[in-house]
Parts: sequence; C-alpha cells; structure tokens
Amino acid sequence: MRTTGFVAAALAGPGAVLGQLNQLAKDAGLMYFGTAFSPSDVNDAAYYKIESDVRNFGQITPDNAQKWDATEPSRGRFSYGAADSIIARATANKQIMRCHTLVWYSQLPGWGKSLPSPEYSARSGVLFSGTGLLTRRALVTSGSWTKETMTSVMESHISNVMTHFKGKCYAWDVVNEALEDNGTYRQNPFLKALGDSYFAMAFKKAAATDPGTKLYYNDYNLEYFPVKADGAVRIAKLVQAAGVPIHGIGLQAHMSVGRTPTRENLTWTLNKYTALGLDVAYTELDVRIKTMPSNATTLQAQAKEYEWIVGSCLDVPRCVGVTVWGFGDAHSWIPSTFPGAGDSNLFDKQSRPKPAYSSVSALLASASGKRPPWGSTPATTLATTVASATAAPAPTAAAA
Repeated sequence: MRTTGFVAAALAGPGAVLGQLNQLAKDAGLMYFGTAFSPSDVNDAAYYKIESDVRNFGQITPDNAQKWDATEPSRGRFSYGAADSIIARATANKQIMRCHTLVWYSQLPGWGKSLPSPEYSARSGVLFSGTGLLTRRALVTSGSWTKETMTSVMESHISNVMTHFKGKCYAWDVVNEALEDNGTYRQNPFLKALGDSYFAMAFKKAAATDPGTKLYYNDYNLEYFPVKADGAVRIAKLVQAAGVPIHGIGLQAHMSVGRTPTRENLTWTLNKYTALGLDVAYTELDVRIKTMPSNATTLQAQAKEYEWIVGSCLDVPRCVGVTVWGFGDAHSWIPSTFPGAGDSNLFDKQSRPKPAYSSVSALLASASGKRPPWGSTPATTLATTVASATAAPAPTAAAA
C-alpha cells in the first residue's frame, strides 16, 4: 500500500501531486480519471500543468466546444476550431476524449431561439435556481418542426459532427438531460416532433456514423432521485428494444455536501444500469459546499463524500471511470450558478490539493490491484457477481 506516501505528497503542494489520480485509478482497475477542459485553462500555468499531465488526468471532456451552438452556429454551417484545439492538446498529452454532446435542448445556435437568464453559466451551460437545477435554454425552437424536418436537422447534426471527430472520441454523450427529476420526459422540440422515438433515432445515427465509439445517455440527479434513475433505465430499454446500440449511462454527479447519497446507495444506482449490460461512468463530478467560506469541518465532509462517489465506481466493475467537472476552485462554475456556494473541487484556488484530493488518492491507492485492469476480464460476469454482493436498499429521494 502507498496510501501514506500519496497523502503526504498531496499535502506537500502542487509540484508534488503531478501524475497521481489517473495513475492511481488505473492501478485500481478503472480505465481513467478525467477532467473537463476549457480553452481558457491554458492561461493559468499552474492549473494547466496539472491538467495536461496524463498521470493525473487520463481523459478530457471539452466543456462547451462540442455543443450545438459551438459546432453548428448557423444551420448547415459547421465550426470545429475550439474542439479541434482541445483534442490536439489531449492527443499530444496522450489523454483520451469523452465527447459531449450531440442531442441536447440547451446551448443553442443563433438560428434556434434561446431563453436568456442571468443565472446562465458560461462554463457549464446550466441554469439553476438558488437551491438546485431549475431549467436550461431551449434547443432549435425557431420555426415549425415536423417529424421530417426535425429528423433531418437532428441526423444532419449528428452525422456532420461525429464524422469530423470520427476515431478521436472514446465515447460520446449522444442524448443529454432528457428527463425531469420526476422521471418524465423533458418537454423539448425533439420530443414534441418525434415522440420518444428520437432516442433510438439519435443512437442509431450515432452508431452508423462512428461504430468505434461508445454511446452514452447522460443526465444529472440520477444519483438523487430513484424515479429519475428509472427514467434513464426506460430510455436505455427503448433504445435496446429498437435493436440500436447504447453502451453506457453517464451520471453527472453534481453533488452538494450533506446531501450526497452514501457509497452503498450510489453503488445500488450504478447497478441498475449494469444489470442492462451497460457501462456506467461519473461524467461531471463536483461536490459543492453550500455555505461559504469553507472550513475544516466542511472540507472534511466534502472529502468523505468524494470518497463515497469514487468508491461506488470501484464497487462496480462496469464503472469505467470518473470525470471531475474542472478540478480547481479558481475555475469552478459553481459560485456564479449557486450564489453563496463554492469550493466544489479537489484543488483550491491556488491549485493546491485539498482534503478531498487526499481522500480520493488514498482510496484509489488502497484499491490498487483489487480489481482486474479495465478491459482484461469480461465485465458482465464481474458485474453480476458484485451486484449480488453489494446490493443495497433503494436510496430515498434527496434535493440536489
């Protein structure tokens, strides 16, 4: 075990922690430990040095550069410069890409109406109320969409974007945030024009365009609300019933200190999806502190909850990996979106490791060698064994 050494290194300062999280995660049997990337990150030298080290982050998600407004700013005119630059950096650093996202009702081009709000976060594209997720900008709502025209627009977007990035994305979030917290379908232009058939249509077009990538449904609050988790199961089953590939469920895991489900309940939720033969991944993890400034007590509570989340991934052999939505508090979207909250990341505003970093690195170090390396053993067999051994009661609903 190397736990003591890693914790000591974590407390020593940013120069000592380069190259640990991804290395530790892979030693523990995960495929990667990753982070989201914004082009502005390169302006912070200390932050970018940590972010670009593959030993620390083996996977990159471009936070905004592959969304609809960035890639198709005018109907039928595509623009990939920002995303290309991110992928070029990741490739040079030997980091793999989770690409994000193809069919979403938010972050729209000018040819689709949007719903402006002072609570809109430029980094995340998320709209929040004072206490939780509220709504998001509408997608492609200009014009009167028929089944035929919406099919054409959606399939054209998927085909063009995925063709451009073909072979460069380990996984794509094909459909993003199509559920309300009560498990019903979110009313959006895709649903209105196509009904629930748009799920299978989107995944079918994605699979045909790049057969080599993993295709995910991605959503928030699947960890908190069992009925919403059931909604994601319903979407996956619809796609499977249509004979269309779907490979995984992405759980965004935007958590709040004091409200994070336990490791056992998180494991229970992950197993709902692996029981369908799907992979799972935490795709946008952060754990915000609701009342600032943070202190030793809240930082230790945050560290424990990060440990629960990463631990639940270790408990489920088909959990591919963990992606944090930015790793340093200096670049967090939380303060502008949740007034009064903050300090949600593993590193502080000076890119120094926090107790949460020490907790996660120690957990991963203690798990070294206990899971087979990712991809070395048929995951479905392992998942069945672990699901029966770690089954937990269904979690109760909690506010985000």
